[in-house]
Amino acid sequence: MKTLRADLHIHTVLSPCATLEMLPPFIVQRALETNTNLIAITDHNASANVPAVMKAAEGTGLTVLPGIELATAEEIHVVCLFDTYAQLFDFQKIVDRYLPNIPNNPDFFGMQLIVDAEGNFVATEDRLLSNATQLSLSEAQFHVLSLGGLFIPAHVNREENGLLPRLGGVPPELNLTVLEISHITKTEVLQRYPYLKDYHLIPGADAHDLDGITGALTLEVEDLSVASLQRAFKSQF
Repeated sequence: MKTLRADLHIHTVLSPCATLEMLPPFIVQRALETNTNLIAITDHNASANVPAVMKAAEGTGLTVLPGIELATAEEIHVVCLFDTYAQLFDFQKIVDRYLPNIPNNPDFFGMQLIVDAEGNFVATEDRLLSNATQLSLSEAQFHVLSLGGLFIPAHVNREENGLLPRLGGVPPELNLTVLEISHITKTEVLQRYPYLKDYHLIPGADAHDLDGITGALTLEVEDLSVASLQRAFKSQF
């Protein structure tokens, strides 16, 4: 077993709501400065900057998990993590089929920039990535699990795009066990939602700027696979 510090919900400049400092070399540098060993890149409905961050981290001792923050048809955000970029790439193809082709207005929503490992501009994503896809929560879960990924509803307590305010509870048919909570302690969550006592509640960084990367999630893991993370969540939270 190894102990590590992690942030598993980090955005880059591809997400329209992220600051322009969220470039691969700066993200890696910030993670190293905070002694964070493991991060996941989870842009909104997109993954084009994941390879750049993975490349920027090569040789540093920092591990980067490929991921995405999906917006479901119910307008619920879900962190989806994978072991390999190939798995994420396959999931991205599914997401692309269900993401409405609505153009982004960068002056209103923000820039959506694709960059290389050094942070140089490569291209602009023209579709508005903050839209909800037409994938239902159950359909999205099916695809993620079928590809060997980890499916974690994000910031479930948040009024905007949180599972609990949107649906009023956790759908039992999904058999969810791990939920991400945001800017609140487990004790505070349980005071408001006592029925969550049987779930494993993990804190989420949801970093949209460099200060949001803190390595606040401490885990004891056998290895750096998503299966090992799942086991760690269930045994430690």
